[in-house]
Amino acid sequence: MLSNQILHKAVQDIKRITGLECAIWDIKGICLVMTNERMIGLEPEVTRFCETAPSVAVEETRFRIEKDMGMFLVHDDEDPCYILVLKGNCPHMEMAGRLGISQLENLLFAYKEKMDKNRFIQNLILDNMLLVDVYNQAKKMKIPVELRRVVFLIEARNEGENLILDTLKGLYATGTKDFVTAVDEKHVILVKALQTTDEYLQLDQIARELVDTLNMEAMVSVRIAYGTIIEELKDVSKSYKEAHMALEVGRVFYADRNILAYNELGIGRLIHQLPASLCEMFLNEVFEGNTADQFEEEELTTVYTFFANNLNISETARQLYVHRNTLVYRLEKIQKRTGLDVRVFEDALTFKIAMMVADHMKYIR
Repeated sequence: MLSNQILHKAVQDIKRITGLECAIWDIKGICLVMTNERMIGLEPEVTRFCETAPSVAVEETRFRIEKDMGMFLVHDDEDPCYILVLKGNCPHMEMAGRLGISQLENLLFAYKEKMDKNRFIQNLILDNMLLVDVYNQAKKMKIPVELRRVVFLIEARNEGENLILDTLKGLYATGTKDFVTAVDEKHVILVKALQTTDEYLQLDQIARELVDTLNMEAMVSVRIAYGTIIEELKDVSKSYKEAHMALEVGRVFYADRNILAYNELGIGRLIHQLPASLCEMFLNEVFEGNTADQFEEEELTTVYTFFANNLNISETARQLYVHRNTLVYRLEKIQKRTGLDVRVFEDALTFKIAMMVADHMKYIR
């Protein structure tokens, strides 16, 4: 059924065009919207009309005109759903009512078509459809099957999912190529059609534009992940799953990024897919039964800055504003606890991976 906001605009348009007061009642005799509060007094007449109006075919639409009031039955397919009531002095009351019926029934049809596409995309993303149904429904709704697409998954960092959804629908959901839908309270999906020349550089640019647009227009801070480019509609779920994984990997290993590409997750993607038992075994091997929590924040800051400077002691000491000997002392403390000399590339690599695995285990717990 149509929202009260849509119905309110419809009755205001009818009043503006015809000069008649207008109200819409549901088939149970409850007034939904009206242009004049005095129309609430028509409840007995509308209730009698609801009781006597038969469930007839659309082409046999029933109406009743008495003096300065007209009541018109609106159908959704073959089922009566609304009573349109017009009141005022107008020689063309019947014509105005029939036009009002046509407007409301067209709105119902458009709304159902929109919802059908929304459900289709949601089922497609969640793999709830057989392949033959994908092609049949796409053909029915005139959605291109063979077209390069990618799925963007937008996550709100705070409240504002409705604003994200409305903003993206205004930008993209205007044809049969791009689709916008919500999957839960914090996530919105954009299935974006691509040009034949678009590659991952263009996808990153689109993601950055989305972040900026949502930040400026909707005043919402977001993180965006996207999957790989697909060639056919049936593979939309694949791109969605990749985007979802990119978002999860980003939460664990790349918390400072607001744009995450599935094909640029590096070693984080591999660690994310490791079984917990294997991760526990590796951590016990590296830390000899201790946990990654044994390190103080100062020690971790030191070693990560050391890694960021390609194991260069002088540059690391300069950035940390410490003496070279102080830096060496801190690194040797880590070596005593773990047996890993992070000044050596192989040990530094082992330590880095072990800390990433530890972060992954924290996320799992």
